[in-house]
Amino acid sequence: MNPTVVISKQGEPFLDEGQQWMYRNNVVSMPDVENGSVVDIVTEDGRYMGTGFLSKESHITVRILSKNHEDISSGEFFADRIRKAYAYRKQVEPDNLTNCRVVFGEADGLAGLVVDRYNGILVTQISSYGIEKHKKTVYMALSDVMEEEGVVVDGIYERNDISIRSKEGLNEYKGPYKGKEFDVNTIINENGLLLHVNVRDGQKTGYFLDQKSNRYLVRQYAKDKIVMDCFSHTGGFALNAALGGAKQVYSVDVSKTALDQGYKNAKLNHLEDKIKFVQADVFDFLANAKPGKFDFIILDPPAFAKNRRSVDHAYQGYKTINRDAMKLLPDGGLLASCSCSRFMEPELFEQMLEDAAKEANVTLNLLSVTQQNPDHPIHETMKETHYLKFYIFRIERNK
Repeated sequence: MNPTVVISKQGEPFLDEGQQWMYRNNVVSMPDVENGSVVDIVTEDGRYMGTGFLSKESHITVRILSKNHEDISSGEFFADRIRKAYAYRKQVEPDNLTNCRVVFGEADGLAGLVVDRYNGILVTQISSYGIEKHKKTVYMALSDVMEEEGVVVDGIYERNDISIRSKEGLNEYKGPYKGKEFDVNTIINENGLLLHVNVRDGQKTGYFLDQKSNRYLVRQYAKDKIVMDCFSHTGGFALNAALGGAKQVYSVDVSKTALDQGYKNAKLNHLEDKIKFVQADVFDFLANAKPGKFDFIILDPPAFAKNRRSVDHAYQGYKTINRDAMKLLPDGGLLASCSCSRFMEPELFEQMLEDAAKEANVTLNLLSVTQQNPDHPIHETMKETHYLKFYIFRIERNK
């Protein structure tokens, strides 16, 4: 029997509906145990609600891993969850298993844990005190499952340089697990494109795996078009547009380091003659570009809305770049627009697009609406797992 956290009646409906986070404002009482301990959640009348790891400092007091009284600290538990997660990836990502998200936290029943695979390198991110406390067991289970699958693991690289850890009372750091040195550079094959990935210095865990299917979608629309890839970073969308037969591609980003990496990727795929790498502030570039020059503009900005308090400011930022892009496109031009912030809800993002279209005096014809790649599954009872929104429109200029 685990120590118990008693939850208020106000918190019960959320857990009944499948929410895996129990918040501090719904706590009636907590046991006097070590941070990261396994606890059961019960109602005031003794009804069992789930088992998870206690976090004494975070507003998310318990991250629920089981609702069946399982031993969530055992190697067997973690191996079973990781095995199921990898089986799902084999089903939805058979051609990209060497570069995919293996574990996506709450969506895979492993709240607080992310695991990405780049060939033989496994990159982990831990955002839960309990997972951190049991990470030796977690990593052993991860290695065992990969061995079962015939995957040779060169090493585990920890990208725990994420600010959310401070809310758990955890320090931020990155480096190879147990100091085991290995080459942090690798070349992945994403739908036929070769891409340099550095798991130590690259964004997120090394690369933006969540846009994989959307990059491939852009490839299908790019033929014979002049394309502008805004916030291009290392050129994911630009490379796919070029491979898809675009006449010319402009890769625009403020970071010279990212653009240099993008050029390396272009050379690796013999596409360097098709892509112009432009170092510029995207807001300025869009505001000053010549209307009618581009047939297809892609907007893949960073998360303007980092939290709920910043949503209004983010709304204006999204509207500005979308309005200016719409003004540049000719009649029949294409716009791909996305947001990777979960705080920018789909309804609000769509309202922003409508406002931008009015200001640009255009009509939007929706061609496609998608989300994150399937290796980042969406758990319907955990809205937090649904964060990426990706739209493609055909622009119709109003007379």
